Amino acid sequence: MSLLWRSEVAQPAAMSPGPKPRLEISEVVTAAIAVADANPSAGLSMRAVAEQLGVTAMALYGYVPDKGSLVALAYDAIHAEMSDSEHGDGDWRERTIAWAEDLVALFVRHPWALRVSYARPVLGPNEQRVLESLVGVLRTTDQDPDRMRRVVGLLFYAVRGTALTIAEAREAEAASGITEEDWWRTTSAALDDSVPDFADRFPNTIWLLSQQSHLPTADDGSSYVEQQSMVNFQTGLSMLLDGFEAAKSARPRR
Repeated sequence: MSLLWRSEVAQPAAMSPGPKPRLEISEVVTAAIAVADANPSAGLSMRAVAEQLGVTAMALYGYVPDKGSLVALAYDAIHAEMSDSEHGDGDWRERTIAWAEDLVALFVRHPWALRVSYARPVLGPNEQRVLESLVGVLRTTDQDPDRMRRVVGLLFYAVRGTALTIAEAREAEAASGITEEDWWRTTSAALDDSVPDFADRFPNTIWLLSQQSHLPTADDGSSYVEQQSMVNFQTGLSMLLDGFEAAKSARPRR
């Protein structure tokens, strides 16, 4: 925890004799992020980080006590990439949507961070500022605090779930060498052969899939799964905020 908050709290002057450390802790964290980004499915390796810095793996333990601590430091550090939506333009809805989309993009850029437990958060300063920004926006609605807390929790679940789906789609194609289109074509054909009465057994599913509107091709080259994930997220977020706004006049449920 002291490493996470090292730049936020005044530190006493070092009294121990000896040579000055070769590296700054921020350099170690930056290297860890680069290693994790380069191969997110492999997890963070102290040896790989050491090679990135040109030191031995044992030398890293002079800066961080263990790999878990380095992962926590890297996780908190990437949250500094978030823009401060609380002070952005627009009303509370626009700022909330901007916050949520920024956080999805953050996790998609750093998919390894989704492995860090949300149940046991890191509680670093940058992670806290991301939460503080969202709560600051929602407080302007003068909404019931208990409902606000539940919406905040649900927003984080939706963000992480959306980012995880996009990250998994990208990782699957990179790992298998099979495009999304080819995978669906092959798998759908196998399903048709194995379960010829699928439509009769699952009519509601078939109906729902047949009702979806046409999704235009994105200019950024994102896959169908990525596009669908973002449309689902944006639509669900809009509905959630509609309900949040409508609930303001309702009696709080305890």
